[in-house]
Amino acid sequence: MLKPKTRWNLRTADENKVAVLAEELHITPLVAALLVNRGLDTIESARSFLFVKNQTFHDPFLLKDMDKAVYRIKEAIQNGEKIRIFGDYDADGVTSTTVMMTALTRLGADVDFYIPNRFTEGYGPNPMAFRLAAEQGVKVLITVDTGISAVAEAKLAAELGMDYILTDHHEPGPQLPEALAIIHPKLEDSAYPFKDLAGVGVAFKLAHALLGELPEDLLEIAAIGTIADLVPLQGENRVIAAKGIEQLRLTRRPGLVALMKVANVQQEALNEESIGFAMAPRINAVGRLGDADPAVDLLMSASLEEAMELANEINDINKERQEMVAAMAEEAIAEVEENFPPESNGVLIIGREGWNAGVVGIVASKLVERFYRPTIVLSYDRDKGLAKGSARSIVGFDLFQSLSQCREMLPHFGGHPMAAGMTLKIEDVQELRNRMNLIAKEELNEEDFTPITNLDGATTLAEVSIQTIQEMSLLAPFGVTNPKPKILIDSVQLSSVRKIGANQNHLKVQLEDGEKHKLDGVGFGLGHFVDEIAPHAEVSVIGELSINEWNNMKKPQIFVQDVSVDHWQLFDYRGKGQAEKWLADIPAQNRKIVIFSEDIYSRYPFLQSHPDLVHIENELDAEQLDCFEGHLVLMDMPPSREYLKRVIANKNPSRIYAHLSHEQDHFLSTMPTRDHFKWFYAFLAKKGPLDVKRYGDDLAKYRGWSRDTVDFISKVFFELDFVTIENGLIMLTTNAKKRDLSESESYTRKKEQFELEQELVYSSYQQLFDWFNHYLVHEATDLEEETKQWI
Repeated sequence: MLKPKTRWNLRTADENKVAVLAEELHITPLVAALLVNRGLDTIESARSFLFVKNQTFHDPFLLKDMDKAVYRIKEAIQNGEKIRIFGDYDADGVTSTTVMMTALTRLGADVDFYIPNRFTEGYGPNPMAFRLAAEQGVKVLITVDTGISAVAEAKLAAELGMDYILTDHHEPGPQLPEALAIIHPKLEDSAYPFKDLAGVGVAFKLAHALLGELPEDLLEIAAIGTIADLVPLQGENRVIAAKGIEQLRLTRRPGLVALMKVANVQQEALNEESIGFAMAPRINAVGRLGDADPAVDLLMSASLEEAMELANEINDINKERQEMVAAMAEEAIAEVEENFPPESNGVLIIGREGWNAGVVGIVASKLVERFYRPTIVLSYDRDKGLAKGSARSIVGFDLFQSLSQCREMLPHFGGHPMAAGMTLKIEDVQELRNRMNLIAKEELNEEDFTPITNLDGATTLAEVSIQTIQEMSLLAPFGVTNPKPKILIDSVQLSSVRKIGANQNHLKVQLEDGEKHKLDGVGFGLGHFVDEIAPHAEVSVIGELSINEWNNMKKPQIFVQDVSVDHWQLFDYRGKGQAEKWLADIPAQNRKIVIFSEDIYSRYPFLQSHPDLVHIENELDAEQLDCFEGHLVLMDMPPSREYLKRVIANKNPSRIYAHLSHEQDHFLSTMPTRDHFKWFYAFLAKKGPLDVKRYGDDLAKYRGWSRDTVDFISKVFFELDFVTIENGLIMLTTNAKKRDLSESESYTRKKEQFELEQELVYSSYQQLFDWFNHYLVHEATDLEEETKQWI
C-alpha cells in the first residue's frame, strides 16, 4: 500500500451533459467533462468559454460611479489640474498604475504616480502621502488596486481639498470610505455583471471609459496583473488574460521585451505560466525590497536601451529576493518546529525582527506548503512597536472573515479569503494567535489539515491521445477556478519505473493497462516512489497530461504529481546484504521488525536494541501485531508455517518486507529421501555397528552427503527405535517394529522446515506474493478455533 500525499477529490460530471457537449462541439468526452465540471454545461456557455477570441467586454459604465469619475477626470484634464495615481507595490498595483498613467497621458493630462514604500509607509493610502500630494498641488487623487479599507485617509483627502476617486477590487469592509467616486465591482449595489476583476481590470475599465474605446494595446499589461493577482480566470478576466497573452507574443513594447529577455521567456511560446512564474515575480520583487517605481518605469519605457537597464536592475533585485526568501524560509520552518508545532496550532503565526516585510507573504506560502496550516508571517519593528505581515490560507478557512473578527487589533488590514496583509502592535501578536487558533478549532477538523487535490476527471490509457491533449489546451489560459486539468489514471501497471536526474530525485515511469496501451510519465521530485512501489503493483497516478515533442516525434505523456497503491505490497529483500542500511531506508513510521530466533542477533547485533523489534517466540506472541496496519519486516525464517501464519493471517499490513535470513549451512543441506534412509539401514545391517564420531565424515564423503545428513538419519532411526546409540556407536535394534518415517518428530519438523524453505526462500517473487496473499485473506474463524485449541 502507498498512501497519496494529498486527499484526492475526484469530480464526476453528468454523463448526459458530457455526451451532449461532446457531440455538439465535436470534442472528446474527457474535454467535455472538464467543461461540465467547471459549470460550463450548456452549449452556449461552453462555446463561449472555448472560443474566447469572439468575446467582448462589458460596458464600463455599468460600474457604479464610473460616470462621476470620468466627468471629474476629464474636467481636471480640461482645466490643467494636477492628477496623481496612487498605486500599490505588487504586480497588480504596478500594472494598474501603468494602465492609468498610459490612458491619462494619451488624454493630455498633467499626471504622475505615487506608490508607497512598503517599509516606511506600509500598505495602502497613508496620511503622509496624501499631505505630500496636497502640498504638490494635486487636485484629483485616484487610487488603483487599493483604498477600499482606508476610511480615515479618504476623509483626510477631502479636508486637504482633493477630489478622491477610489478604484479597487479587494473585499469591502463594513464601512466604505467617503470618496467622490468608488469604482469597485463587488459593491452591494453594483450592477456590474462580473465581480472578480483584478485591480488592473478595474483600472482597465476606467481607461476604457475615459478613452471612449477599448484600449486593446493595454490588454498585454492588464493580463500580467490579472494573472499575477490570482483572481478567477473566468468571465471577463479570462478574456483579458487570453487576449493579453496573444498580444504579449507579438508585443514590441520595450519594457516587456526587455523583461522577457532577462526572464528567459520565449516570446512566441509565452503563456500564463510564463507570466505567473517568470515575469510577475520580477515585477513583484522590486516593491518587495524597495520602491516599486522602477517597475512602472520599465513598463512605460519607450527606449529599449533604457528598458534593458531597468530590466537587468530588476532581475538582480529578484535574485536578491530569492536568496532572502530561502534564508527566511529556513528560519521560519525552524521557528515553527521548535516553538509552534502544527500538531497544537491550527493557525501558524510567527514573527521576528529583521525579517524583510516585503517577502513575508512568499515565506507564508512556503510554510503553508510545508505544514498545510493557515499561516501569518510578521516582520517586527521594535522601534515602532509594530508588526507588519502577510497571511496565506488553506481550503476551508476564510482568512478575510477570520481576521475581520479581530479588526480592533488590525489598524491596517485587507485581503481575500486566501490571502491578506496587515499591521498590528507587537504586543497584540499573542492575542491574535490565541484568537485565530480558537477560530480554526471551531471551523477546521483533522481532515482539513491534509492538503486536497481536486481532480478534473478520470481517464484510461486508451483515451489519452494527442488529440485529447490538444483539445484540452482550448481551456487555457489556466488559473484560479480554471486550473490546469489534473487527471486520475486508476489501477494500471508499471512496465518500467526508475530514478532519473543528477541527484536521482526524479521519477520516470511507463504506465500500461494490459491491452498494449502505454503512457510515459515524469514526476519531478518524486524519485523516492521508486523504493515504495513493489513489482507488479497496481498503481493509480494523478497529474497533468501534455505532449512530449522530441526529435520531430510527438507522444502523450503525464507529469506525475502523486501516486497511490490501494493494496498491500511485497518487497523482496531475500539475500539482500547490509541489513542495517536498508532497514534505515524503510519508512520508520508505523513499522515492526519481526524475528523468530535469537540466533539472528549473531548476524545482526544492532537489532537487540532496535525500538521496532517484535520477537515471536511462540504463536501467542503474534498477538502483539493484532490490528497492525503498517510496514512488517520479516527478518528471519520462522520455525514453522504456523508461526508465520499466526503473524500475518487476518492482519492488514500495508507492506511486507521479506528478508527471511537463514543459516546457510542448514539451507545448503538436502532433505534426505527415503532412498537415503534405505541405504543407511542396509549399510548398518551389512556392516554392523558404526562409530559415527570416528567414521561419520568418511561415510558422508563416500556417499556425497553432508555430515548433517548422516547425523539426521541417525537421529530419526533412534526416535523410531530402529537403532541404539551409545557413545557415538550406532547399531540396529533387534526385532524393531516397522514404523513410518513421519512418526519421527525430527523428520516431520525437518520436512516441514525444508518445504517452508522451498516456499519462502527459493520461490519466485510471484510465488512468494501468492503465498503471503493466501494467508492474509485466511478466514478469521479458522484462526479463532486454532487459538481455542492452544489455550
